[in-house]
Amino acid sequence: TGSLRGRCRKLQRKKKTIDMMALSFMHDWCKQSECRYFSLGPIKLFNTDMEQKQNRFMTWANGANFYQGAGGVTTFVALYDYESRTASDLTFRKGDRLQIVNNTEGDWWLARSLTTGESGYIPSNYVAPSDSIQAEEWYFGKITRRDSERLLLNLENRRGTFLVRESETTKGAYCLSVVDYDNTKGLNVKHYKIRKLDSGGFYITSRTQFTSLQQLVFHYRKHSDGLCHALTDVCPVTKPQTQGLARDAWEIPRESLHLDLKLGQGCFGEVWMGTWNGTTRVAIKTLKPGTMSPEAFLQEAQVMKKLRHEKLVQLYAVVSEEPIYIVTEYMCQGSLLDFLKGEAGKMLRLPQLVDMAAQIAAGMAYVERMNYVHRDLRAANILVGDNLVCKVADFGLARLIEDNEYTARQGAKFPIKWTAPEAALYGRFTIKSDVWSFGVLLTELATKGRVPYPGMVNREVLDQVERGYRMPCPAECPSSLHELMLSCWRKDPEERPTFEYLQGFLEDYFTSTEPQYQPGENL
Repeated sequence: TGSLRGRCRKLQRKKKTIDMMALSFMHDWCKQSECRYFSLGPIKLFNTDMEQKQNRFMTWANGANFYQGAGGVTTFVALYDYESRTASDLTFRKGDRLQIVNNTEGDWWLARSLTTGESGYIPSNYVAPSDSIQAEEWYFGKITRRDSERLLLNLENRRGTFLVRESETTKGAYCLSVVDYDNTKGLNVKHYKIRKLDSGGFYITSRTQFTSLQQLVFHYRKHSDGLCHALTDVCPVTKPQTQGLARDAWEIPRESLHLDLKLGQGCFGEVWMGTWNGTTRVAIKTLKPGTMSPEAFLQEAQVMKKLRHEKLVQLYAVVSEEPIYIVTEYMCQGSLLDFLKGEAGKMLRLPQLVDMAAQIAAGMAYVERMNYVHRDLRAANILVGDNLVCKVADFGLARLIEDNEYTARQGAKFPIKWTAPEAALYGRFTIKSDVWSFGVLLTELATKGRVPYPGMVNREVLDQVERGYRMPCPAECPSSLHELMLSCWRKDPEERPTFEYLQGFLEDYFTSTEPQYQPGENL
């Protein structure tokens, strides 16, 4: 008996060690990767007798999947279509059921299709456990109230279009977001808190309770029952970017890329729309030889590829020998600067411009949380996609440029007009110098792409700013927005706001600061 007790104690200690290692790994992973769609939580392993006997759990979060104990098998359902990009990938269709063979490699899992019987690697953020809430088409998980409004307020969405998301304010609760229409506000979004009962049920109003979220949604599709409108269509969503081009596709051969269309050219290289492996649309930045050290670039790129946020352009892969190629996701509307100066920019009004600024601030708030610095934040380095989605690009690259004129922080190649004085004069680049640059970017938005400090050359700008000069309020721009710009341009870097504050201010701008806004001729 004593020997048996001893063996039991050893097994318990071993299990505790394994559990602590898993917990430590999970903690590190969560610090490095912001989970957009799914929050961390235990999900029961479905479709297995062993699970019912042993009550094993799987923890699943935005593409991470951890098993406690051996023998558990679960089926997953495809949320989107996926076409294989390499010989080792698996093609699947939305709704296909898949069995995960090996999920230890993070972003790409080895899976077997229960539809076709074929096996291959799949992007982990394209699937969810079968019979889980994450597999429901209407469940959008951990997105913000503001992001839900961006998705729902598409002119193609009719009244009653909806989604369900996690509540931002109440742990364990959810929110039903629904498109409504009235003659005063036009298209708008109503948000209803879905509360959870201690017994496990759900309700919006306590007089009507449901055993599951699925049952709640089914009910409100049949009857409005106090909502602004009965639920009609599930909010459309575009396929998310995969995390990387494919499994083990980081340093790639130049021959795997085809340059299709030149999109732009700058002092240090060109930008192309291209194709990787004959299958995947990408953007390719080609750098002139001598622009930066390949060794330093590769080291920095290893850090850059870990920065993952929906408002940052994703770094997919690199060609690390000169000429260096940087491969990123492709954004169909190009740079924000060109977009503002084009025909589409003329149609933009203050609500759209402020929303674009809020998206940029959200991306930079993530950069801030990750203790990283952009160093070259301006409209030319923001990219625009469909539905006015904005993402921050080219973060961190400016530090690596070896051009003498650039490193001396003078001359035409250096973006003096966007650079904080302490960075331009003394090379002190911090997240607070990025905040200064963001204030200048706000003037680019408000003026539809006009060059800052019009009529001044770089040297004059630096002298005037040092003497206390700040750009005046742009035409038709509300004074409250100009005051925000001025706060970004405070002389003492520590007195400038955080990007977290800027994001909140801009997201709530038309409810908290300018509720009486009326459209003008240009803004």
